[in-house]
Amino acid sequence: VLGIPEYWIADYAGLGGTRYIGKPKQPTLSICTLIDGEYEIQQFRGNETLVSLTFPDLKLTAEQVLQRGMS
Repeated sequence: VLGIPEYWIADYAGLGGTRYIGKPKQPTLSICTLIDGEYEIQQFRGNETLVSLTFPDLKLTAEQVLQRGMS
């Protein structure tokens, strides 16, 4: 672990393996947060509001972030 407190994975096309983004495959934003030396992964889709410990005042949905990846 490099000590990076949080990183995001934006799979705007839903191409990730079902092991990582679930079934059915759909666009997914994963936020990985370092807690007690291990990363905890939260996944967001569609109009779900993102929850970030690094950016607690951020008010975006997964769809808003993922649409930017498609443009």
